[in-house]
This record gives sequence, C-alpha cells and structure tokens, in this order.
Amino acid sequence: MHSSSRQLGRLDCLIVDNLPSGKKPELEVVLCHGFGAPGNDLVPIGYEILHAAPHLAEKVQFVFPAAPLSLDDQGLYGGRAWWPLDVARLSLAIERGELRDQRGLLPAELPEARDQMFELLQELQQETELPLSRFVLGGFSQGSMIATEVALRLPQSPAALVIWSGTLLCEDVWRELAKHHRGLPVLQSHGQVDPILPPEGAVWLRDMLQEAGAEVEFIEFYGPHTIPMEALERTIALLERLA
Repeated sequence: MHSSSRQLGRLDCLIVDNLPSGKKPELEVVLCHGFGAPGNDLVPIGYEILHAAPHLAEKVQFVFPAAPLSLDDQGLYGGRAWWPLDVARLSLAIERGELRDQRGLLPAELPEARDQMFELLQELQQETELPLSRFVLGGFSQGSMIATEVALRLPQSPAALVIWSGTLLCEDVWRELAKHHRGLPVLQSHGQVDPILPPEGAVWLRDMLQEAGAEVEFIEFYGPHTIPMEALERTIALLERLA
C-alpha cells in the first residue's frame, strides 16, 4: 500500500492507494472523520478495504481530509472538527437521555467547511480528470454530515454517498437540494443504542433521502456510535459495484 500526506485546497489530507506507478485512479473515495478525531482517524479503513478487496487496489484511491478546526484549545489535543460543538451541553443531554433533534440546525461554520471540501474536490478533479460521478463521498458522524452537505450541493451527483452514524441537519435546505439527486446511491448505517446521535435522527435522514428519490441501503445494527463490520462489508460491496 502507498500512503502520502499533502494539502488539497486548504485541507491537509492523507492519501491511501496501491495504484501502479503513473496510473490514475478510476474511482476517488473521500472519507471525512468525526468531531474530535485526528485527521488520520479513518485511514485504517482504507487499508482494510484494500486488503479485503485487493482487486480494487488498481482502481481506487482513498483521500482522508483533516477537518479545518483544531480542538487543542478545548483539551482535545490532536482532535479536529468541521464545526464547533457545545461538548458540555452534549454530555448533559446524553446523561439525561434527551433526544437531540438537530433537524433545524444550520451551523454557522458549515458553509466555510463546505467550501474547503469543494476546493479539495476541484483539485482532485483537475489531477485525475475524473467527473464528479466517479467520486464517492462519505464519513463518520460529523464527517458524514459534511459529506452529505457537499454531496447534495454538487452540480452533478457523486457516485455514492456513505453515511456512517450521521443525522439530519438543515432539513428544509437538504430536502430541497436532495430533489436534484434522484437515484443517488446512499449507504447508511446507524446503531440502535447510539447515545451520541440518536437513531431517530438517522431514520429522519433516511426517510428524507428516500422521499427525494435516493436509493438508500439502510443498515441498522445493535450497537453504539461506531462503524460495525457489516457496514464496512457493505461499503466494500458498494465500491466493487462502482469500480
């Protein structure tokens, strides 16, 4: 496997592939980490997928951008975020078992994070000469939310959207944008006992996407805020179909 670090647009990225020397990828997979994680948090998934499906190695390149905001000042050294969260409020809601309905939430920093992702995609397109229809966007938790925001605002549907433990934000905006992406393949997974992002939010997101015409494969598993093996296996199957 090859790995390298570089800046794409304004985002520091780690790139994983096993492409023959001089060969351009046929499919780009951009995966965004969750709140508080370091930029390399999801990199092992790239290695695991290429190890499990070696025939993808000559076609697929994985890109793992580090979110733009450092959380060092909050004591989460090395942790990064796509937009800030009130960690104390979140912890209290979890402790009380409160349902966190974020459907109306529009984070003020979301447009800036989105623009930085657009720049990353534009630079990758120029390098690879691939259309947006050969890009898979995805991520975990907050990373899946920025991936959804970007995917729905693209002028052309990406190859697929992967949502691991995400939730519905900006409902009115996303619902309108999603109408322009009928047929978009979406792989979504969520734990039934997720204390961070309650499963209700995932169901709302799934239903919104399906109502807009997306083709959603929804994996519900008994577990917490994580990426289960079943979701990883279904992600591999998705990439095999696309590649």
